[in-house]
Amino acid sequence: MSGNSFAYSEQAGGGEATELGQEATSTVSPSGAFGLFSSDLKKNEDLKQMLESNKDSAKLDAMKRIVGMIAKGKNASELFPAVVKNVASKNIEIKKLVYVYLVRYAEEQQDLALLSISTFQRALKDPNQLIRASALRVLSSIRVPIIVPIMMLAIKEASADLSPYVRKNAAHAIQKLYSLDPEQKEMLIEVIEKLLKDKSTLVAGSVVMAFEEVCPDRIDLIHKNYRKLCNLLVDVEEWGQVVIIHMLTRYARTQFVSPWKEDDGLEDNEKNFYESDDEQKEKTDQKKKPYAMDPDHRLLIRNTKPLLQSRNAAVVMAVAQLYWHISPKSEVGIISKSLVRLLRSNREVQYIVLQNIATMSIQRKGMFEPYLKSFYVRSTDPTMIKILKLEILTNLANEANISTLLREFQTYVKSQDKQFAAATIQTIGRCATNISEVTDTCLSGLVCLLSNRDEIVVAESVVVIKKLLQMQPAQHGEIIKHMAKLLDSITVPVARASILWLIGENCERVPKIAPDVLRKMAKSFTNEDDLVKLQILNLGAKLYLTNSKQTKLLTQYILNLGKYDQNYDIRDRTRFIRQLIVPNEKSGALSKYAKKIFLAQKPAPLLESPFKDRDHFQLGTLSHTLNTKAIGYLELSNWPEVAPDPSVRNVEVIELAKEWTPAGKAKKENPAKKFYSDSEEEEDSSDSSSDSESESGSASGEQDEEGDSSEDSSEDSSSERRSDSESVSEVGDKRTAKRNSKSKGKSDSEDEEKENEKSKTSDSSSTDSSSVEESSSDSESESESESESESKKVTMEKEKKTKEDRNLTKDVSLLDLDDFNPVSTPVVLPTPAVSPSLIADLEGLNLSTSSSVISVNTPVFVPVKTHVLLHRMSGRGLAAHYFFPRQPCIFGDKMVSIQITLNNTTDRKIENIHIEGKKLPMGMQMHVFNPIESLEPEGSITVSMGIDFCDSTQTASFQLCTKDDCFNVNIQPPVGELLLPVAMSEKDFKKEQGMLTGMNETSTVIIAAPQNFTPSVILQKVVNIANVGVVPSGQDNIYRFAAKTVHSGSLMLVTVELKEGSTAQLIINTERTVIGSVLLRELKPVLSQG
Repeated sequence: MSGNSFAYSEQAGGGEATELGQEATSTVSPSGAFGLFSSDLKKNEDLKQMLESNKDSAKLDAMKRIVGMIAKGKNASELFPAVVKNVASKNIEIKKLVYVYLVRYAEEQQDLALLSISTFQRALKDPNQLIRASALRVLSSIRVPIIVPIMMLAIKEASADLSPYVRKNAAHAIQKLYSLDPEQKEMLIEVIEKLLKDKSTLVAGSVVMAFEEVCPDRIDLIHKNYRKLCNLLVDVEEWGQVVIIHMLTRYARTQFVSPWKEDDGLEDNEKNFYESDDEQKEKTDQKKKPYAMDPDHRLLIRNTKPLLQSRNAAVVMAVAQLYWHISPKSEVGIISKSLVRLLRSNREVQYIVLQNIATMSIQRKGMFEPYLKSFYVRSTDPTMIKILKLEILTNLANEANISTLLREFQTYVKSQDKQFAAATIQTIGRCATNISEVTDTCLSGLVCLLSNRDEIVVAESVVVIKKLLQMQPAQHGEIIKHMAKLLDSITVPVARASILWLIGENCERVPKIAPDVLRKMAKSFTNEDDLVKLQILNLGAKLYLTNSKQTKLLTQYILNLGKYDQNYDIRDRTRFIRQLIVPNEKSGALSKYAKKIFLAQKPAPLLESPFKDRDHFQLGTLSHTLNTKAIGYLELSNWPEVAPDPSVRNVEVIELAKEWTPAGKAKKENPAKKFYSDSEEEEDSSDSSSDSESESGSASGEQDEEGDSSEDSSEDSSSERRSDSESVSEVGDKRTAKRNSKSKGKSDSEDEEKENEKSKTSDSSSTDSSSVEESSSDSESESESESESESKKVTMEKEKKTKEDRNLTKDVSLLDLDDFNPVSTPVVLPTPAVSPSLIADLEGLNLSTSSSVISVNTPVFVPVKTHVLLHRMSGRGLAAHYFFPRQPCIFGDKMVSIQITLNNTTDRKIENIHIEGKKLPMGMQMHVFNPIESLEPEGSITVSMGIDFCDSTQTASFQLCTKDDCFNVNIQPPVGELLLPVAMSEKDFKKEQGMLTGMNETSTVIIAAPQNFTPSVILQKVVNIANVGVVPSGQDNIYRFAAKTVHSGSLMLVTVELKEGSTAQLIINTERTVIGSVLLRELKPVLSQG
């Protein structure tokens, strides 16, 4: 038994199983019960020994076997320690396989992966682009919040890499980081904006996917890149094409006017369009339509058309939905042939394509009429495909082809697939409803089916005939009689119920048959299905009202049976009908109108396609397939009435050059050129220009992100290899130069250090730009004025100081985790690669909030807003409201003071008001008010209580009780009320802020009108949200506020720094990062709004 349990545990792959197995093998011989288990263990031991071998060939063989195990679905997590040791191997092949393993298991073995984090960071600077990309993938697979700053830095660095493959992986990592920490959204948007400018086809799809995941509403980021994305689309990989097309569909619906307005007159002539060839159709289209399409709108439609020939079904489907949603109606027809081609794919693809064709065919029958035979059902089709094809055939049915379709349907009814046969009968009913010429033919055909041997076919026919007879009941008395005779043979409840309903509705037309049917049903009432019983009751009621002489006793008998039925629906219906039709002294006014109620004219049912209500979902999406809004679905907006300004999509080289020009620097200006002109020479010029910019941008580690367009724009592979080899040599040169400069000593001031780095980057920029001097006028002008630009770049550096202070230097390995040992005093670390900004981060890890000059102050402002604790309706006349007086609590230093006002809104005295039944989260404490003996009518009283919320916004639940009742109530504090204002000087504020950087700092950018950034408005808004004190500031554009948390006394420092224009930066520094993040989220919308 123990042997079995061990073996089972090993299969589960747990760590405990391994230890148990090792103990077992040491005590039991291999020939015993543990023979198989120990051999498995031995095999893993063999792999461990191979991984620890000195020979690369043995390690490589072991890694291949391990990756093979993973591919087969076997658990290889126990080998993690042995594998991770080889992450620093010099053999490229081993290193690649190690990274493949780590990407798979890094999330499961987070602690062990964290130990190797410094190795991953070093690998980010490896000369091999595959290693750099793999290191970034592993880093983003470690789902631990503490390494968010490292990931952020690695993504920024990788986004400026010379290799498009590394930049592609940076785009993938953006989504992982966003899911781990949504607070990084603003910084990630900056990286996305930078990567969107990338002209490499390898990067385009990945960065658009990141855009859709992180900030799909930021359409402004797409404007400048719209034409580039349209032109690159054909060369992007297939899954990238799908993402880009869906995004551009949404973009087009917001930026262009509807092409359908002037198109309605062409609807009648659809068939002519589809019969003529494409060129003729476009010419005719242009002649007939006065509508002038935006050139950018036409560019998108034209550039996606070739993708209809793609081998990937998802790409074809994406282009089809784009044409359906944004192209003129006269041009949509070209997608039909491509969609029909996809029906030769596997059944899963067929299912999705047919669902979309079903939706399209409701509105545009003409598109798919020429391909009618492609939707005929094959015997090998699965049921789901057959039913979808039936749906499309029904939508395409018209007077011309209905006879062909009905012959086809006759064959389908004989199918062995009963579900499909039943669906065919429903289809015949819908055709009969939609095309009046064949209604009688369909009805007679369905009546013939009533004699079919198959019960399901007969039952479905009855249900459909019932719906058809509702449309013209007077003409079909014979059919009703025929169906009444079938009651003895049909057993399917829905069919029996349908026949009874028909007889009940037409009881005056069949006066002899209806009472006899009721007699038969009364006999079998107790054995019938609930659905049939309800219809028997209805039939009895209708006959009682129209033919009471014959059916009065019979109906009363049925009502007595229903009165004691097991089903409560039937008992309720029985009581309702008895009171309504059998008059007595208790009967209400309704009994007079019983006949009108039961025998009212019923509207005929509308037989509609189940796909009719799906057209509001974007085609090709999961929401359309499920017919319900899925998580992450982005709705298509309506066309704008007036097109937004098209000039926002214009991209000029001159604008890019201006961004790179430091203040006061002379620069030669070229005439304005579009990036994507049709001229070959202009394209070559802009390509070489961006090439030189990318080289100089990557050489200078601290250039502004917006100006840095570090992409590999060359499309042929030879130039890509050349640029890659150059990048490797440049990286090596830069490292050497920076190490030499930093070894001069750290006593130099920070400005001098930045100036040295700037001068070095200027030199390397000069070298790079001179190498492509002939091909780029921008590089020419930059290299000409390089000698005089060093001092001016320092000026530019100071102007951008705030932004660069936030972004750590690229050479720095941010967290080697060894650096995070607490230190008692600020330490200058011995390693030469550490910058002053990192030293400040490390100093901040040893926090001390106690300071002699920091003291609790009186609140600046006390809001009068009250919160409802107990509504008078819920409290049976007792109402309670509470508010936060922002005063130190008298019941305890760690408690938040709360004042509760109790009101008696009744006309009687309320006695013994008190609190009991406290349900508090762990650690939370509450000091309640003393019981109130009585509260007079219309009286009011205010009491105080204290709650220790433990520096969290968790809810404190308790019961507010009176003498007679108890009411469940709860108090949830706004984050701003968990603070006490403190008084401190500006110098102390800066000192404390310097110790609370890195992960203790959160910031965001605020955009608002200038009038909202006046001192009084900012002060009023901040103190209204949070109980903070004002810190005097010597700068007009910076406002500082300070407080400490009530429970732990941790400092909360708030800074609002006004930038140029209508933006400001909100920074919060605190040890309590969760509270800081929540406060940031609450302050941002308040400061943004007017």
